[in-house]
Amino acid sequence: MTTPSSSSPSSSPGTSAREARSLSARLDGLLFFPVTAYGKDGSLDLDAFRTHVRGGLDAGAGAVFACCGTGEFHALTPQEFRDCVAVAVEEARGEVPVVAGAGYGTALACQFASLAEEAGADGLLAMPPYLVVPSQEGLLRHYTALASATALDVIVYQRDNAVFAPSTVARLARTPGIAGLKDGLGDLDLMQRIISTVRSEVPAEVAGRFRYFNGLPTAEQTGLAYRSLGVTLYSSAVFCFAPEIALDFHRALTAGDDARVGRLLDGFFRPLVELRDRGRGYAVSLVKAGVRLRGLDVGQVRPPLSEPAAAHVEELARLIEHGLALVSSEASPGSSPAGSGGGAAARRSGGHR
Repeated sequence: MTTPSSSSPSSSPGTSAREARSLSARLDGLLFFPVTAYGKDGSLDLDAFRTHVRGGLDAGAGAVFACCGTGEFHALTPQEFRDCVAVAVEEARGEVPVVAGAGYGTALACQFASLAEEAGADGLLAMPPYLVVPSQEGLLRHYTALASATALDVIVYQRDNAVFAPSTVARLARTPGIAGLKDGLGDLDLMQRIISTVRSEVPAEVAGRFRYFNGLPTAEQTGLAYRSLGVTLYSSAVFCFAPEIALDFHRALTAGDDARVGRLLDGFFRPLVELRDRGRGYAVSLVKAGVRLRGLDVGQVRPPLSEPAAAHVEELARLIEHGLALVSSEASPGSSPAGSGGGAAARRSGGHR
């Protein structure tokens, strides 16, 4: 684990090299949160998971976040968790970072961190602690204990029962091994105060390495708002099943092409959010249905999640086709969207790698 002395500019000649390989320095582009694949009997299907991860990497993922919320961390045994993370690491081949989920209480979170480290992960996404509603001091103790128990950099996930005061985030940012904050709450006023407090109260060198992420479900819908705060990294569930659409939106957002962003928001992302909000657990189960629609059988979700209604899956299929048509209509003649892997027809016929 990074220690206070090793994070100091004068600690050693190799400091800058280590920082260049740190998780914070390596995170860029679209963040891919693969679903976890199961067979017809509900058991883990590592071959299908490998295919899914490989397809995302080939499409241009900037990082792989394995066994997190979309990957049903809550439903995995420790051995299944380790096996999935190891597969993601094998497929990434060091070209992009692999970040693994870690959660539950402090003791179990530390055990999952150890498993992720054994599997070769580059970092951890620390999900909210199980069930309890902690105080700020309790949250700080939990995440600092996790960071001290692993050599992996830790990204803290703000959502549900883990909501941080700006001063708490400043203390986390000063903690060796804690590399960033993923926001799944969506309170932009709070995020602005967090960013301002870290910038004001944390040494500039440390604050400059602390990363922020938009972690809301279907983060594209709020991409413009977060970008106004200077938060450019975001997770993309759509990338799991329609990388062509996700990448096209990301390029438009990065380039400041507001007209194209607007067309994709109006024609695809807003309707997708409205569909997602029509069922509990759809932030996971609808994504998994989308992967199946594109030609890769990743199985169903495990309990306590349930499958989306058949009518909603049919609506998702139509929406995907419309989104792909939006992307194709704006592509230059003779070109295919980046990451398309041969287009929708190829994916439907088994071309989803």
